[in-house]
Amino acid sequence: MPALASHRKPRTRVRSTTPAVGLTTAALAGVTLLSTQSATAAPASPKPSIEDVQKKVDDLYRQAGTATQQYNQAKEASAAQRGKVDALLDEVAKRADKLNDARRTLGNYAAAQYRTGSIAPSATFFLADDPQSYFDQNQLMARMAGRQQKAVTDFRTQQAAASKKRAEATKSLETLTESQATLRTSKENVQKKLGEARAMLSKLTAEEKARLAALERKKEAEAKRKAEELARQQAAAKAEADRKAEEAAKQAGTGGDTGTATGSDSSATTKADKVLTFARAQLGKPYVWGATGPSSYDCSGLTQAAWKAAGVDIPRTTWDQVEIGTRIATADLQPGDLVFFYDDISHVGIYKGDGMMIHAPKPGANVREESIYYMPIYGSVRPA
Repeated sequence: MPALASHRKPRTRVRSTTPAVGLTTAALAGVTLLSTQSATAAPASPKPSIEDVQKKVDDLYRQAGTATQQYNQAKEASAAQRGKVDALLDEVAKRADKLNDARRTLGNYAAAQYRTGSIAPSATFFLADDPQSYFDQNQLMARMAGRQQKAVTDFRTQQAAASKKRAEATKSLETLTESQATLRTSKENVQKKLGEARAMLSKLTAEEKARLAALERKKEAEAKRKAEELARQQAAAKAEADRKAEEAAKQAGTGGDTGTATGSDSSATTKADKVLTFARAQLGKPYVWGATGPSSYDCSGLTQAAWKAAGVDIPRTTWDQVEIGTRIATADLQPGDLVFFYDDISHVGIYKGDGMMIHAPKPGANVREESIYYMPIYGSVRPA
């Protein structure tokens, strides 16, 4: 049967323009909104001034100096703990040898008793050739029993001692692990602060770098002016002290000889000369944080090495160095004295006279002479 034709009227499609109008309206609204937001958005942060950059960079270097001292402190603690752990491990090994010796002795007695078995005293008496041999044998067995008891006691003593040393070694190893973790953290902090300082400097234009250099020269000139003033004050004070000493000598009838120093003063002068001779020989060598020479130094590494050259051992960090010797006022500084800087005592230099010092300044700089007024002074000490 043939298929019937469809009598349904085709549906006419009508294209509506409403969505397009809606989209256009939305787009216009979006543009208007963005324009409004752009107009009302807060302006970008102004670029910091060169003075602000200088202050920030100096602060970052100071923080890096503090982190360097923390690194030095952690490194010393780690090294000391490593030595303690090594000594304890050696002791543990020795105790283990003694324990093994006691164990072998005890084992020998146990084996002998197993081989011979145990016989009742009455049976031993009847089996003996004569009563005297029984008593001799009984006395020998008593002595052997005493030795066995001593072997047991020795074994228990060595076992307890070995256990104690193992516990001490385990605890020391845990402390060493903590020291090494602190060491890693301090190292990361130094690298972070130095990285931030370098990043700030790298963003400066050539003109800004020139302006920053001009600020540094101005800062150095002011510090040098203060050093010269201190030198004049110290020279005047020395001249006055010499004059009074000469007058006192004349009154005492000694002919005014003021050139004789006491043995203590002579010894201190000799040490100071050695300190400065060593320090001058390091001029031009690079600052490297954590370094103690001979090719590079950080600030406290240089001071420690210089005083060691004079036969005086001083601690590694600025925080420990400031606690030694005698505290000295800035006006009374003498060559060889140590001058410390910043409230956190994160830097140190060697006074050379006339308001100047020799120090290892910061990363990117070399050991050099500089005014002690280049940084805020915390205090000074005379190590010996």
